[in-house]
Amino acid sequence: HDGGIRSDVTVARLARDLFQVGANGNLDLDWFTRHLPADGTVQVRDITPGTCCIGLWGPLARKVLQPLTDEDFTNDGLKYFRAKRAYIGSVPVTAMRLSYVGELGWELYTTADQGLKLWDTLWQAARPLGGVIAGRGAFNSLRLEKGYRSFGTDMTYEHDPYEAGVGFAVKLDKDDFIGKAALERRKADVRRRLTCLTIEDPRSVVLGKEPVYAGDRAVGYVTSAAYGYTIGKGIAYAWLPAELTTPGTALHIGYFDQRVEATVAEEPLFDPTMSRLRG
Repeated sequence: HDGGIRSDVTVARLARDLFQVGANGNLDLDWFTRHLPADGTVQVRDITPGTCCIGLWGPLARKVLQPLTDEDFTNDGLKYFRAKRAYIGSVPVTAMRLSYVGELGWELYTTADQGLKLWDTLWQAARPLGGVIAGRGAFNSLRLEKGYRSFGTDMTYEHDPYEAGVGFAVKLDKDDFIGKAALERRKADVRRRLTCLTIEDPRSVVLGKEPVYAGDRAVGYVTSAAYGYTIGKGIAYAWLPAELTTPGTALHIGYFDQRVEATVAEEPLFDPTMSRLRG
């Protein structure tokens, strides 16, 4: 009701009255459950324990996937931010064309008992094309290059969409919704912003939660950080006063007894036209 960010969820409509929701855990499940219509016309079922998801992303992702299925995974066959059901080899999946790493690809969901078979099928096809297995470190680096926020790390309930840089997701021209009046007020008075910083010195390490300084004054703190291997620089996202978020502003990050030079940068740092993501 106060215009804060409640969560960051993905909703895929699989049928007229069937939706798959990617949520952030039990707090979201509890919220949905408590807000169900009293007449029983909507039901919520948690399928997390029985579900497996594998992400397939990269410039050659389509060359890996298309030979494994009879479904059309071209741009016309499955547009960006759309979902469809398909078979990958003999494995039934729900494919969602979205990416948290800024590259062409899909999140492929199947039941937990089919997870290993899906993994083996994808890996056998990807390996000859130079595919690599990547984990959380690569995931975090790529998302920061693309400017993707992480709920619970970069933004929480105490932040609003406009200061967090996700105001595009708010549609104030809609009919009344929870928090609309508060959001209209907040949009007109943004006093802090989640801001992209770059670090030129490749030897400097920032992990997150470090203070950010303007001169000798602590003005904010780092939320996420990683080295951006595509752009060749360190990246940090930090909460800063709005007046210090102009690109080119020079700041320092405190790392134990060191001061790491950082510069406010325009975002996203990688593929601002979204051409790779929509390729």
